[in-house]
Amino acid sequence: MSLNYSTQKFIYECIDCGKQFNTNKTIYLCPHCSKKNDDSNPPKGVLRIVYNFFEIIQKNILFVDLKKDNFLQLLPIEKIESLPKLKVGNTPMYQFNKIDNKELTFQIFLKDDSQNPTFSFKDRASAIVSAYAKEKGFETIVAASTGNAGSSLAGLCAAQGQKAIIMVPESAPLAKLTQIIMYGATIVPVAGTYDDAFDLSIKATEEFGWYNRNTAFNPFTIEGKKTVSFEIFDQLNESLPNKVFVPVGDGVIISGVYKGFEDLLNLKMIDKIPIIVAVQSEGSDNLTRNINNDDFEIIPSNTVADSISVDIPRNFYMAKQFIQKYQGEYLTVSDDEIMEASLILSRNTGIFAEPAAATSFAGILKYQQENKLDNKSKNVVLLTGSGLKDLNSVQKLLNIPEAIQPTIENLKKLIS
Repeated sequence: MSLNYSTQKFIYECIDCGKQFNTNKTIYLCPHCSKKNDDSNPPKGVLRIVYNFFEIIQKNILFVDLKKDNFLQLLPIEKIESLPKLKVGNTPMYQFNKIDNKELTFQIFLKDDSQNPTFSFKDRASAIVSAYAKEKGFETIVAASTGNAGSSLAGLCAAQGQKAIIMVPESAPLAKLTQIIMYGATIVPVAGTYDDAFDLSIKATEEFGWYNRNTAFNPFTIEGKKTVSFEIFDQLNESLPNKVFVPVGDGVIISGVYKGFEDLLNLKMIDKIPIIVAVQSEGSDNLTRNINNDDFEIIPSNTVADSISVDIPRNFYMAKQFIQKYQGEYLTVSDDEIMEASLILSRNTGIFAEPAAATSFAGILKYQQENKLDNKSKNVVLLTGSGLKDLNSVQKLLNIPEAIQPTIENLKKLIS
């Protein structure tokens, strides 16, 4: 199908029927395919954003030029000035060669997105959503969240002078709810799951005309998340890693990682996509378990990794398409493996990750145990959130000694 951009910077394209929409109007899902949606399956009609790559190539724009304009030509906003003043993205990537004092035969690069303003990867999506809303005149943005997306939107809206309304399941961790409230957002606890909060936020969007940030509903969230791939490429001196380990819940982060590398592929800046490894918790594996199934089967989630605890992965079909098209890999890890990975990560690197973020590190540890990492290979682990967001989950790992009388003799006994 030929692309008709007309005067538009980008077009929307349905991942299911392929229909394209060249419009200035704000749209979320394909109006044709979304009619088939129900409450027991991932939604159809999710839209992807497609740019005029031919025109960008004709302009002979190099990666360094894209960096200079903060990748504006590959973002669905008109001005960089529309973005929040807070520094989002350009997070550090650290290389480590040892685990527990043992030399590794492969390379590990830790992409630490807990260094974003609200301490999670979700700021990348919220920044683009907030900027677009600012350009289009939306004053209120609504989102459903288990915590990170909500605190992210709340923080960036505070920086932009926008109103945020966050709907959360009643089980969301207190630390994340605290962030949302401190940022001045309106918090709406929902009796039920994330999916219940999601559905209510959609109804509110229709009823009140608020702009909706929900992942796998708002196509711009992936456009924000894809920027991590541009940074990985840049931080590896414009080379590709062999594997990228990504924690997976609803499938939006991994789709964003794929989309970023695919944009570079379409611009002929790279000639292949690295192997993306989707890592899910055994207690919430509704995406990876269904990749090869004809009928979608839901198993209720129960995992310590609350940020990736999802019964109905909203971006299932896009993530599935990417994984199958580019021969991605996937695995599951147990809650015990996740918490052990969090401990190993913290004591070896000084990076304290929440359980959902530590899931990707648990994935690379499992690959190491199973000898699935080639010697000297470059492996990026995406760390998506700070451990300070969920201190309750690590309580069982803590062994705090009893207080001692302040004498050297007692100190010697304790440290021995």
